[in-house]
Amino acid sequence: MTFAYQQATSVADAAQAVRANSEAKILAGGQSLLAAIKQGLAAPEALIDLSGLADLKGIKVEAGKVTIGAMTTHAAVAASKELAAAIPALADLAGRIGDRQVRNRGTMGGSLANNDPAACYPAAALALNATIHTDRRSIAADDFFKGLYETALAEGEIISSVSFPVPEKAGWQKFKQPASRFSIVGVFVAKTAGGVRVAVTGAGSCVFRATALEQALSASWSQAATMTVSISEEGLNNDLHGSAAYRAALIPVLAGRAVAGA
Repeated sequence: MTFAYQQATSVADAAQAVRANSEAKILAGGQSLLAAIKQGLAAPEALIDLSGLADLKGIKVEAGKVTIGAMTTHAAVAASKELAAAIPALADLAGRIGDRQVRNRGTMGGSLANNDPAACYPAAALALNATIHTDRRSIAADDFFKGLYETALAEGEIISSVSFPVPEKAGWQKFKQPASRFSIVGVFVAKTAGGVRVAVTGAGSCVFRATALEQALSASWSQAATMTVSISEEGLNNDLHGSAAYRAALIPVLAGRAVAGA
């Protein structure tokens, strides 16, 4: 197939290009979009490449908050000593995404915008109560993830950065599919100023908060507390990688390990 290619000179330039052509797609790291094009699942008329926008890259750590540019690669997130000191679980998560090629090309903004049901970053964003900043507004993580590959982003809206409040404690564990390294189940736990938050990825059609685990960990922040929780298999994924019952059983186990490592 053929398509037009444009390297954006600014976020405003990219937004204008997408508004001008409803069949154009924003290209971040390309780890999902290019694969979809190759498989015939996407056929954009144009690609608007954000890779040259330096103002969408980088990590800023300040009192109580970490802000990460949307075009910052997984590898850069994993390698940041400042982030590792502030939110070590987030750096750990980034370092376990895919393989080296994926980590050096994939971006945080691209992952969140795609909202793959087994992606890792959505769990971190939801558990840490992150805010997703776009060229138009700021969206709380609780309001951002809507469903299977669906987010609150409007047509042509571009993520510019993501800000994470620094938690008191946080941990991440995933049971990965060995070939893709996506999460069959992944659990991110965080003890924040606003309370305990637990987010699960890989188990359903979209990342979600596990309220029963949040309540148990609010009463007792311990691995033992997670073992008292039974997760319903209703609505969970049931596929060749694992049954709904299997995923339901994994969730509290991984949550406990995340708490132990927090």
